[in-house]
Amino acid sequence: MDPAAGTEIAEGNLLRIRTSLGDDLQGHVLAFDKALNMVVIQESGDVGVRGNLRFLKATFIKELTVIKQLEDSFDSRPRFIDIASLKAREDAALKQAMAEAERIGVGVTQEAQDIFDALSKTLPVRWDKATILVMGDVRVNEPYLPENVTGGATAANDRVKKVLELERMRLQARSSSANP
Repeated sequence: MDPAAGTEIAEGNLLRIRTSLGDDLQGHVLAFDKALNMVVIQESGDVGVRGNLRFLKATFIKELTVIKQLEDSFDSRPRFIDIASLKAREDAALKQAMAEAERIGVGVTQEAQDIFDALSKTLPVRWDKATILVMGDVRVNEPYLPENVTGGATAANDRVKKVLELERMRLQARSSSANP
């Protein structure tokens, strides 16, 4: 695309773009840098849904249609970014990623991971190396059989053993149906 066509890529204009890679997108121009020949498009989303930001080299624009052109594309209002909100979103995403990573056993079999996942549906669990720690004090050691459940109160042990037995039966039924 000709960089001189910057008038069509004025901030605020609503554009429909087809890239040289075959992607079609539609959105508002947030910024256009003639020196870098870059355009930033906020893709149109459903009402109340945030759209994606797309950064495109203008040379990758194959077709461009101006859907709506603003009379005065310069908006002098300052744009504010809520740093606290962004930090909170980042912290929440990191916390969730860490929690998901902690749910994956390192050096354990798929069967052990399946048992862990089944226990985690109803009970608070975490990995302690290759041992499953349930409710902070009940330990399920390898090979993850009901007789390998130790520690904790009797009622907690019984509950973990019951879930373990049911999960083992389910895994056995699944493996027998997969290998007729």
